[in-house]
Formats: sequence, C-alpha cells, structure tokens
Amino acid sequence: MRNSHATGQPVFFVRDPVKFPSLNRSHKPHPGTSSPSADMFWDFHTNNHESIHALMFLFGDRGLPSSLRHVNAYSGNTYKFAKANGTYCYVRIHLISNQGVHYFTNAEGAQIAGTDPDRHLLDLQEAIRSGDFPSWDVYVQSIYPDQISKAPIDIFDMTKVWPKGLYPLRKAGRVQLNRNPVNWFSEIEQAAFSPSNMVPGIEPSPDPMLQARMFAYPDAARYRVGVNYQFLPTNAARSDVYCPIERDGFMNFTPNYGTDPNYIGTRLKPVKFSSKHQDPDSSAVWQESSNQGLDKARLQNKSTETKTADHVQFSTPVAVASKVEDKDFEQATALWHIMGKQEGAQSRFVDNLSAHVSGVETKWLRQDVYGE
Repeated sequence: MRNSHATGQPVFFVRDPVKFPSLNRSHKPHPGTSSPSADMFWDFHTNNHESIHALMFLFGDRGLPSSLRHVNAYSGNTYKFAKANGTYCYVRIHLISNQGVHYFTNAEGAQIAGTDPDRHLLDLQEAIRSGDFPSWDVYVQSIYPDQISKAPIDIFDMTKVWPKGLYPLRKAGRVQLNRNPVNWFSEIEQAAFSPSNMVPGIEPSPDPMLQARMFAYPDAARYRVGVNYQFLPTNAARSDVYCPIERDGFMNFTPNYGTDPNYIGTRLKPVKFSSKHQDPDSSAVWQESSNQGLDKARLQNKSTETKTADHVQFSTPVAVASKVEDKDFEQATALWHIMGKQEGAQSRFVDNLSAHVSGVETKWLRQDVYGE
C-alpha cells in the first residue's frame, strides 16, 4: 500500500480540516458553467487569509515547473519518527531534485499547454526510458517534543515552514524513479495513496490536516476505485497483513479470511495487537478480551504521561481551530523579500497574480483581493 502525500510547495492553503472541502470546491469548475471561476477562487481566499503564503508560491516562479523532474517535493504535514523504546521526534520531509529546479513563465506555459499538453507526462517517461533516471535527495527537519514550546511557529501548522536556521535539513536518503508503468490503468489509475499507510517507525502527529487526510484519502479511494481497493496488486501490502475485521464488500477476490471470526474480542481465535514501542524482550501485548489488563495499562500511561506541547486536545467540538493573526503574514513577507533578491521574480509574481485576478467579474470581490 502506498503512503504518500507530497506537494511541489512547502506550505498549504489552510490548516483547519473543516476548510479543506471548501478550498477544493473553490478551485474546481463553477457548478453552473463547469469552467474555472476566478470569482470562486478569490471569494474563498479573501475570506481565509492564512492562505497568502501558499498563494505566493502558487503565483511565483515555482508555481509552474518545467517538468516533474525539475521540482522539489515536500511532506507539508508534520510526521513523527519513533523508536521502539518510545522516544520520538517530529519531522518535516523534503525531497530536493537532483535535476535542479526549473520553471516556465506564464507565456511559456500557455504556449506548451496549447501545443504539447502531455509535456510533463511524456518528459518523465522518456527520461526513465532513456536511462536518465530522475532522483531526489531526501532531507528531514526534526524537533523534539520538549522543544515545541520554544518554536517560533506552530509546528503542526501547514501554512508555515520551519525555519532552517533553527531546524536544519539533514540528509536521510535518496528516491529514484527507474521504471515506467507497463499498464497505465492497472498501475497508475487504480493506485490509491494515503498518509494513513505507515511503516513501523513513522507515525502520525497531532497535525490536524494530517489527521483529516488519514480519513479522507481512504474514503476517496473507496469511492473512486472500490471498497476493496487495498487488495489490488498496485495497492496491496508487500508484508503479511492479518485484519479479519476488514472483509467482504464488492469485488473481494481474496479468500476473505475463511472462517476466522470477523470481530475483535474473540476467544475462538484471539487477536493480539503488539505495541511497536514496547521493550523488544517484553511479551506484553494488548488484548481486547482482557479488560482488566487494558484498564491497568491506561492507569500506568496516565501516571507516566509527559505533558509536552504536542499533547493538545480540544475539550469541545470546534468549527475552526484557529484565527488569522499578524504572524500569518510574516513568512509571506519574508518570501516577498527573497523574491526581491531574484531578478524579475517580484514582477513575474505580480504579473501572474494580476492576470488571474483580472478574471474576477464581481467588482467588490476584486477590490477585496487588492485590499481596497
């Protein structure tokens, strides 16, 4: 099963999951015309100012890469790297292109879109076919739980980058693409990616957007591909998986766990869930049918829990977990100053942005975009 969520820019438009569906809808075709709508786009963003940082990347030079080989990728979300002894740190993951970062101007992009619309797709396949395998070096930024309170930003906020001066990039490996798909539908169209698929050692953080995606992406796959999408060869786990509570459904072509009980808490064929963070020499396991042991474990956990800034819970349901503050504009301002050191970057950003805003038909909305 694939575990992936990486984008070509290091920040995202929103940090609150409740806004995620609205963000997507505002970028989709208009429900009446089925065509892109600048009014819908800017109606959303003028009401959600935390998106300004991501918008500067989108309309800046890096918003239109010249190929898939010449673009960096970023986890965006914050993940947890954990050891078997229970210690952990939080990380942001960067994939830096070894081919360099190249981009098109708006004019170049428009010309290629009209004459060679499959340029990105074919460029990548041709490079792999010719043996010029593209690669990305993998770097991580890390922070320990007891350091969170001293961080200048909320480390679980997708609209912010982690300052590299405080959290330097450390090289962890390399990713290389060295094989093209044999059958596009079988290997690509049916592929289902979700950050909820994690290998031991990588765990979710309290990042609210990550938590939402862990639920939303499998839901989307069940709707798009089918309820048993995880059994398709392109999605199936390489290691053994035993999960008899997930079975049945349309197009289930597996043995379906035979006569094994399909519920947790059975003593006919007990199921044990081992903790990845226990002492490797310990035989302790958590078993649903042992309520006494479960209660004891909860009490022990409560008594030894370390209160750090990542142990945050909302006591009541909330519609939006954050509000826009001056801090939301600091990194966007810093990015503007960085553009000022790159010849023509600020002008290209303004040109790209104004060209899109020119499509706004509602006068007051256009004024809102320009802050009039």
